Amino acid sequence: MNDLRRTLLWSVFAVSLLMLWDGWLRHTGQPSLFTPAATAPASAAASAAGGTSVPQASAALGGAAPAPVAAAGSAPAAAKGELITVRSDVLALTFDTLGGSVVKAELLKHRDQDDTSKNMLVLNQTPSHIYLAQSGLVGQVAGDAGLPTHKTLFVPAAGERTLADGAEQVVFKLESLPVGGVKLVKTFTLKRGDYAIDVKQEVVNASAAAIKPQLYVQIERDGTPPAAPSGPAFMGGPQAYTGMAIYSAKGKYQKIDFKHIEENKAEFEKADNNGWVAMVQHHFATAWLQNDAVNREFFVQKVDTNLYATGMLFPLGEVAAGQTKVLDTKLFVGPQDESRLSELAPGLELVKDYGWTTIMAKPLYWLLKHLHGLIGNWGWAIVALVVLLKAAFYWLNASAYRSMAKMKALNPRIQTMRENLKDDPQKMQQEMLKIYREEKVNPIGGCLPILIQIPVFIALYSVLSSSVEIRNAPWIGWITDLSVKDPFFVLPALMTASTMLQTWLNPTPPDPIQAKMMWIMPLLFSVMFFFFPAGLVLYWFTNNVLSIAQQWMINKQLGVKN
Repeated sequence: MNDLRRTLLWSVFAVSLLMLWDGWLRHTGQPSLFTPAATAPASAAASAAGGTSVPQASAALGGAAPAPVAAAGSAPAAAKGELITVRSDVLALTFDTLGGSVVKAELLKHRDQDDTSKNMLVLNQTPSHIYLAQSGLVGQVAGDAGLPTHKTLFVPAAGERTLADGAEQVVFKLESLPVGGVKLVKTFTLKRGDYAIDVKQEVVNASAAAIKPQLYVQIERDGTPPAAPSGPAFMGGPQAYTGMAIYSAKGKYQKIDFKHIEENKAEFEKADNNGWVAMVQHHFATAWLQNDAVNREFFVQKVDTNLYATGMLFPLGEVAAGQTKVLDTKLFVGPQDESRLSELAPGLELVKDYGWTTIMAKPLYWLLKHLHGLIGNWGWAIVALVVLLKAAFYWLNASAYRSMAKMKALNPRIQTMRENLKDDPQKMQQEMLKIYREEKVNPIGGCLPILIQIPVFIALYSVLSSSVEIRNAPWIGWITDLSVKDPFFVLPALMTASTMLQTWLNPTPPDPIQAKMMWIMPLLFSVMFFFFPAGLVLYWFTNNVLSIAQQWMINKQLGVKN
């Protein structure tokens, strides 16, 4: 039974190490241990903004995903737009008047982890990176006359472009040049403290004939994951899923990886009267939202080498000559704040993806957030979380520690018995079981604390890795960001020392090989923590300290030498 206990214990450690290692590989953009490596995409530098495309006209919702086609009636290739920046207190959006697209989004309340002197950029357009939010019009039927698209030249209206002191919003309007007598007017409203921008889209038919336009909104991005911050964690830092997401009542939350588009294997619900599309990356997301019960078609497409788009297509019906039709949409560009996202649109909070740990991660996040609300510091909130978890499992842990203390007290007697019966293994096992029965000791009872800690630890790993609130959150002194590794490895060193002390308090296996493994395995386990986020190391170190205190106390109560 003692051998069984040791085998079970090390099996738990080994499986946990394997899962954690695989998690880090996936979070750092490396191929999973359980899936083949994906072919690295080409650089986005090969794609220019002028090479982008619009979705193909589609009269029947629910058909195949629109294929990219040239934009009829759009501005000449040589045309150049003006870059205009509009600021609220949390966002600085840069618009290109060639297309009326958002080509840069700077989050004024979030710092870049690689260079904390700079603000975080979500949308951006550089020679090596393309990430844009676009909208435009296409005809109801392929072959219709040209309409304004995201390649048509727009004219900005006069007005304030910075949120004034005391004001609640700043409004910016762009009006396209007429294409076939039709204009598209986009009105962007940035509100104080809000990452969701109201986008009013007006189709003005100044032509002599009725039209049947469709409005498209799309997000275009290259397939290269964001560069990891230099040196924050093992192999460059944790990075979550980077790719597309589509949500509807029919299909629910569906992730579409760029490689699925390359392989023509993208599967998602094509049409519904509700839903949204998004581009997701670690801690941040961009999404086009429209919460009214309006028919729409979802699409994904490959635009160019290593350039992809996802969006929605809205049929606007007939717009008579001289008439105007309006569709209100929202563009979200910001952090994955669960509570705020859930208020914006059904299912939008799912872009913060905990994976299979969701069932435990969500309540842990809820509890951690409330503790932070009381304490005001994420580091101390993690410490308080450990205290609450230890209190909740106090009696279960106490039972396990009593079993381990009794095992430690019995070790000299068992060691003597093993020496006397080393030539008769069968009788040795029988005598060992007899001793356990007489002393009412459960040889596998000491595994319970670890079996309890491992799933909580993995779920908390997901919470700390996924929660943007932990990003750049300080604790004390040298710990200025709990989402990355301890820069001086102080916490991992303390955690390793506490792990070895806890091992010393445990009963030593009679078998010499098992006794050595008992010291080697926790040491190897601790080495991994040197590269884990400081918040996660803080959790485990605090848990170790409280476990040591509880075990020390129980050993003293039972008269077992510490």
